[in-house]
Formats: sequence, C-alpha cells, structure tokens
Amino acid sequence: MEPYLSGVRIDSYLAKQLRNYTPWRLHRMVTEGVARVDDFPADPNQRVFRNQRVSLKLIEPPDKLLEPIDLPLEIVYEDPWLIVVDKPAGLVAHPVGDFQDGTLSNALQHYLDQQTRYKGTLRPGVVHRLDRMTSGLIVTAKEHLSHRLLSIDFQHGKLAKSYVALVEGSPHFEQKLIELPIGQRPGGNSVLMSARPDAKNSRPAKTKVRVIERFPRHSLIECILFTGRNHQIRVHLSDIGYPVAGDEYYGPHGMIRKSPRFEGDEPIEERHALHAASLGFFHPILREWMQFHTNPPADFWALAGIDPPLRA
Repeated sequence: MEPYLSGVRIDSYLAKQLRNYTPWRLHRMVTEGVARVDDFPADPNQRVFRNQRVSLKLIEPPDKLLEPIDLPLEIVYEDPWLIVVDKPAGLVAHPVGDFQDGTLSNALQHYLDQQTRYKGTLRPGVVHRLDRMTSGLIVTAKEHLSHRLLSIDFQHGKLAKSYVALVEGSPHFEQKLIELPIGQRPGGNSVLMSARPDAKNSRPAKTKVRVIERFPRHSLIECILFTGRNHQIRVHLSDIGYPVAGDEYYGPHGMIRKSPRFEGDEPIEERHALHAASLGFFHPILREWMQFHTNPPADFWALAGIDPPLRA
C-alpha cells in the first residue's frame, strides 16, 4: 500500500485502485460483504493500513467508465505504469465541453480494455494536455500512483518539453528568449489570448525559440516553454511577427485574423504547424530519466507546402 493512503477508509482506498468505480459504488459492494482485509470480511467504515492485504470481488460493473472507442493510436512507449502516445492533430486529450467522446482518453480506454479480463479495470489518466490541433507527445498513466507522482513532478517543473513550429517568414534572429505576459484578449472573446499590455488577467510567460532551418517562405523553429500559458507559443510567435503557419486566429504582430467559430462552448480550429516533438521526465516508479522524440507528421509540413524531410 502506498504510504499516503495508509489510514484511509477502505472505499476511498479502493477508489484509487479502481478508478472507473465511484466511492459510492465501492462502498455498496463493501457493504455487501465482498471486500476482505487480510482474508477477513471488511467493515464498510474500516480503515486500511500499510502491510495489509485488501481484496474485492467485483460483483458490479464500473459506474463511470469512459466510453471505449477503437481509434488508431501511435504508441511510442508503454510499460505497466504509463503510455506515451504521439497524438495526431484534431484529437482532444480527454472529454471536455462538447467533446465527450472520440477523445484520446476514449481511445486509450479501449486499448487498456484489451489488456484486462474485465473491461474498465484500468482507466487512463491524462497527466498533461495538448491543444486539440497540436500534434505530438503526451504521457498518460495506467494506475493511480504513477498518475499522482507524474502530476506532482510536472507541477514542480520536473520535465523537459520542446515543440517545433513552422512560422511565416524568416526570423531576424537565430535564437531569442521571449518574455511577454499573456492574458485574455481585451474587447473580444476570452477564448483568444494576447500579449498586449491591456490583456485581462495577464500572467508571466517565457518561451525560448531557436531557428532550425529556413525555407523560402517559412522557417522551422524549436520552442522551449518555461511556463504553460494557454496558446503561449502561438501568441508569443505572433507578437514578435512570425505567426505559426496555418494559424487561423493569431496573425503577425498580435493581429487577430478572424473571430473563432464555435461548436457548443468549444472553438473550432484547423490544424496549425505546431508539434510537441520532445518530452522528457522521471519515470514515476523507477525514477529513471526517460526521453522521447517524434518528427512532425506530413500534414504539419503540408501547411507550408513543404515535402516532409527525412529528419525534422
């Protein structure tokens, strides 16, 4: 048993292990007498401690199961605790707003269901997110402890993450550190962000950019985030005059090209040339540093009319 769970009530403990079950459903099963602690019947209000053995007979199905949907997944890495996926553009990370199915989490639920005897025994845990129209690396946890430890590490900045972007034009620099606060765009829909001095609820934002290769009308650049503001890379690159290729909304020097279109509460966007290419973190259980890299897909390059190179 994980030390931080020692002393919690048995239904709360089981809810951590069986994340597709609510504590209420688990409490009901414990009340039915199908839970045991050290081979003795468990009391519904019983607390469990380290070095105890807890077992449960699953007499009821999960009650908050993500709808499993069979979608193609590009698995970069997998072990008993986590999965690293190369997410395509257009796929939402997890159910939100009007996107309640057809997400990466739904696809991962289907994938995990193929690994267990009973569907819903495992539930994917999204640790961080990528915008729907940004492709690239994302890590999800298979069980609660790896999810918890990865989340703590990410909150404390114990990760290395970089993006590549195709931008319009040829930057006048080889490398640049952009430090411009970002907030909600003033006088417009709050979905869009801005680095203008009059932006609402601005917070510090810091991005390091480096030119990798120059093409006739575009440039490939690497972006390293030191903060995690909404649309940070797109807003920063727009503000300095080199917007991301294919970006519907953020034009040069902070110009807004058009107002967002919506599907319910969610803005509808097209693919833009932004790809989460590199991701590094400490393995939550093994505590070994892990580093992953993927090249941008063909639709990334198509936005600038460039044939995909052998290496990005």
